Amino acid sequence: MNLHALLQRRQADGKPIRVGLIGAGKFGSMYLSQARRTAGIRLTTVADLSPARAREALARVGWTEAELHDVRFVESGAELIAGDRVDIVIDATGSPAAGIAHVLACCRHGKHVVMVNVEADALAGPLLARRAREAGIVYSLAYGDQPALICELCDWCRTAGFEVVAAGKGTKYLPAYHESTPETVWPHYGFSPERVAAGDFNAQMFNSFLDGTKSAIEMAAVANATGLVPAPSGLAFPPCGVDDLPRVLRPQDEGGALHHAGQVEVISSLERDGRPVFRDLRWGVYVTFRAGAEQGEDYVRRCFGEYGFPTDPSGRYSAMYKPTHAIGLELGISVASVGLRGEPTGAATGWRGDVVATAKRALRAGETLDGEGGYTVYGRLAPAADSLALGALPLGLAHGVTLKRAVAAHAPVRWDDVAFDATDATVRFRREMEAAFAGAKASG
Repeated sequence: MNLHALLQRRQADGKPIRVGLIGAGKFGSMYLSQARRTAGIRLTTVADLSPARAREALARVGWTEAELHDVRFVESGAELIAGDRVDIVIDATGSPAAGIAHVLACCRHGKHVVMVNVEADALAGPLLARRAREAGIVYSLAYGDQPALICELCDWCRTAGFEVVAAGKGTKYLPAYHESTPETVWPHYGFSPERVAAGDFNAQMFNSFLDGTKSAIEMAAVANATGLVPAPSGLAFPPCGVDDLPRVLRPQDEGGALHHAGQVEVISSLERDGRPVFRDLRWGVYVTFRAGAEQGEDYVRRCFGEYGFPTDPSGRYSAMYKPTHAIGLELGISVASVGLRGEPTGAATGWRGDVVATAKRALRAGETLDGEGGYTVYGRLAPAADSLALGALPLGLAHGVTLKRAVAAHAPVRWDDVAFDATDATVRFRREMEAAFAGAKASG
């Protein structure tokens, strides 16, 4: 709780934390707007496929020409990592292949890494985190993104002596959204053709949030970092407002919607008939918890009531939530935690959740999959052990590969269903993770 004071001390001592950013897109730009205002932090290098565009991004969020003079711009993340100007690397690329390569380079060069790139974490985070620990560097999820905020709520809960029953986030969800494509996405957001034409909108990126893929990716990261386990059927997206969290997010045998206690789940801001949920949590994160079933439980229940905690009818279950998240504007919390304390704001401790490529429609042999947010597949959350037993193709590798056989609508795509390059570095790393965490280890 004293990160700011520690940063001020680093500033006064003339030893700011030196930061390098890979990828100056939306998330990266939001961080850049705050980095220049933060004592004890010095952005030294930015890597982007278009250095000129990255420089423009800094200028757009307030960097002066004098400030820009001290920043080096390069095209290659590898060059940024290998340089001597950086202590902490932020990967904000969104590319699983790039993210894996960047983390392994950080291991070789002794640079801590903050992973905005949750796509890479969902594909191979457990092995990446292990490699980082072995190399003596910190591997961290990115604060401001929902997975790290959920990890923080779980840590608060457990540190206070409560049992985490469920944790997750809110989103806008209806079952039909799984079939959404970049061509059909905009009406679901209420965007007119004129608004889309006038803006800089990425249809595939927006669609990945709508079709359930991004929720699966983020909850896989949360499961792997917190020890919570997905339900066998994946995410159920129950409609739920903040006042109903303790009632809905409790086990089914006690009247709730959960398969089991200790589960990740995403709640919908829409009822199944399309009506808005009252006091929804579309932009926020939550945790539900309970007083232990042991001596003293009645006392804790009374305290819940005395201090205005929302509870289920039994008074045993309660909840805490954060209504919004500020994306890259909050990323400095991760940078400070890693740079000052050597602590991640969330990192995989085991392999518990995986994201399975699932057909949006009946797919024909010979079709090429187009990955996250596209026309062919969406990501479904599954327990890692189930994904491994199924031989499921991870969503992060379901791009640019050709189907060898037809796959039914909403059926999982398997490794055996596609022609893939077994020598590809990303494929090899994922296969290595599957082998390393196979069997009993797959659950943590």
